[in-house]
Amino acid sequence: MQIRARMSMSADGYVTTPNGWPALTADPAFVSGESHGIREFLDGCEAALMGRTTFEPALSNNRWPWPDLDVFVLGSHRPDATPDHVTTDSDPVRLLEKLRSANRGGDVHLIGGPQTIGTFHSLGALDTLELVVLPLLFGGGMQLTPMLSPDTGLTFQRERALPGGSVEIVYSCRGSRTELPSKPAGQR
Repeated sequence: MQIRARMSMSADGYVTTPNGWPALTADPAFVSGESHGIREFLDGCEAALMGRTTFEPALSNNRWPWPDLDVFVLGSHRPDATPDHVTTDSDPVRLLEKLRSANRGGDVHLIGGPQTIGTFHSLGALDTLELVVLPLLFGGGMQLTPMLSPDTGLTFQRERALPGGSVEIVYSCRGSRTELPSKPAGQR
């Protein structure tokens, strides 16, 4: 089992639009559940892991967003109208234990914002960070850091161009970043 975070970001580094929507929703080519390589990504996933803020809007959706995935939600309470098959817990360590014990060998899609991703990374549970960089500039919004520490060691695994000009970049999150140089490479 690998826990894989996948999120979109603007070319200037924002994971949300200035008004707080996920970056992907600003792309004119976006089709929910269809575009930007999401189907290929979900092929190996059996579960979705997220925070309550990401989960709650799904309760009023006309379509359940995770029909083929087990759903695990980190939150201080179980929201009203949460389906019985959804597992919730306020403690990330306990939720991670529940997730691991329910796992049948597939991967986990860690959905959510920087805080949720940072929480599971700090527990050593985040295996990959998969970014879809959009050909858009926002000029503001939420950034992935500081919730995901700048000391996170990222090791490049692969990239691919997506239709519409986006690029998917996949990094392993194992290890730690080496010390940043005090001078630019050309001045050492």
